[in-house]
Amino acid sequence: TFVNLCFPGCRWAVSSVMTRQNQIPTEDGSRVTLALIPLWDMCNHTNGLITTGYNLEDDRCECVALQEFKAGEQIYIFYGTRSNAEFVIHNGFFFENNAHDRVKIKLGVSKSDRLYAMKAEVLARAGIPTSSVFALHVTESPISAQLLAFLRVFCMSEEELKEHLIGEHAIDKIFTLGNSEFPVSWDNEIKLWTFLEARASLLLKTYRTTVEEDKHLLEHGNLSLHAAMAVKLRLVEKEILEKAVKSTSDSRKLYSKRLEDGDPLPKYEESNIAFLENTSSDSKLPLVLRNLDEEDMDPAELKIQEALTISEFTENGYINRKDSLLNGTKSESATVLPEEEATKDAKEISAECTDESKVQL
Repeated sequence: TFVNLCFPGCRWAVSSVMTRQNQIPTEDGSRVTLALIPLWDMCNHTNGLITTGYNLEDDRCECVALQEFKAGEQIYIFYGTRSNAEFVIHNGFFFENNAHDRVKIKLGVSKSDRLYAMKAEVLARAGIPTSSVFALHVTESPISAQLLAFLRVFCMSEEELKEHLIGEHAIDKIFTLGNSEFPVSWDNEIKLWTFLEARASLLLKTYRTTVEEDKHLLEHGNLSLHAAMAVKLRLVEKEILEKAVKSTSDSRKLYSKRLEDGDPLPKYEESNIAFLENTSSDSKLPLVLRNLDEEDMDPAELKIQEALTISEFTENGYINRKDSLLNGTKSESATVLPEEEATKDAKEISAECTDESKVQL
């Protein structure tokens, strides 16, 4: 009985600490540690850029205002490029009109594929694993350069694979795998967009409700705060998938027409080369906003990844002060939601088919 009475308070305390702890460098800058930053952690999230860093020289966290704030106005900060699934699970809120929203999709080349070895080699040269978690984005272009490159290799014929391994200008062709302006072939484009359209449609079918049913629930369901948040999450995920289905369908029809019309492939010019990024926009997150998939990493590997992430953001100009390191907002520790049903719903609506055997065309 004593344990039951204390559990709600314990759950609240643990949740409060776990959603507000932040990773900061130790005094000598050799590793990261956890800390609470009173007052700053009261700032809510809004769209913008990360303007918070850690000054190693003065051993303090520094935050620059996103805009001019008048007396009495609420001060907001940008938590990072998190999806609503990450906000709900790790911060306990749903952010409307999230420009960085996305749905995870796990894809991989089956080892039973007759061309597995060749595909694996081409992907390795492009810096892409044979199996990975990608994302379908809410943005106009639903896929990243990395996902486009993966799908092109995934759908390559044996002859196309040979061209990218030992053919003329093979290295250049590897570099342009993620460039939408240089298709491998019209047939390859048709295959990859057909596959992605089918995969997004398959993910849509894993949800128990439709978009219309969710909208009706939100308007007339008399839902609790957390139940409504779970419904909003699965609703926006379905909207992203529906948008992806339409976008991929349009692309499939476009390239089918180009093939039918006998249009020539765009010629590669060295001056127009677009090097493929080895990390997609959805995985290039701040230090404390690691991908959920990294939770399964070995601790030693995680430290290496953290160091790389700090380096990436410092080099890319997010923090350009001397002796400054990027610092995000909230940690990846899970939020304890007070309603078991809402937590169950959140897990169910994020369910995806991850069996690699289903990835083959």
